[in-house]
Amino acid sequence: MSIELVSASTEVFGEVTPAGAFYATSSPDQEGNRALLLQVLRTGNRAPFSAEIACQWAETSNPEEALRSVFRLQRLGLLRGAQKARADSGLRLEDALPPLLARLSDQQKTLLADENGFYLAAAGFAHEAAEELAGLSADLLSLHSRHSRLLKNNLRVNTESWGLLDPSGRSELGFWPLFIGQQRFMLIVSGTPRLQDQSFVTLVQELDKRYR
Repeated sequence: MSIELVSASTEVFGEVTPAGAFYATSSPDQEGNRALLLQVLRTGNRAPFSAEIACQWAETSNPEEALRSVFRLQRLGLLRGAQKARADSGLRLEDALPPLLARLSDQQKTLLADENGFYLAAAGFAHEAAEELAGLSADLLSLHSRHSRLLKNNLRVNTESWGLLDPSGRSELGFWPLFIGQQRFMLIVSGTPRLQDQSFVTLVQELDKRYR
């Protein structure tokens, strides 16, 4: 159950919501609100929430400013409180990824590729298909980079995701970039994505531990 961080009268721990994890990793610009969310992602389970903790997250010595920032992100649904601290899985990244990826698709078919076109892990895809999709994702990243000026400046399209859609507009295959530190990845989801699942937050945490 989500708990108010700022107004909580009991001990709570900060957590990033799936929407917060998506926002934090949807751009290579990881400053401001994104930086605060990443701090919560990394350290929210270490100590109960307080004004001092908020200052650490926001990297400021002004408690009022820090609490305003936390409250704003909480109001936007990017942060929440939890009664129990999140426990680390303790698994190796290679073991943790496949079950996490499976839960991010209604067809349990998802893979994670890097920007060079190599796939790190897959769920539901045959090895040959995963290799080719990873190569396709690298081509899409290059394509988006070449046309980013048109998309962002002229058309005001602020997403870097791509999709193959059916006639009703539903996604059959979606490509979702993830920016972790200096690394860029592509999450490829067959069918309806379930990025609102807590597994997406865990995926981002696991990648952040390895690549930040």
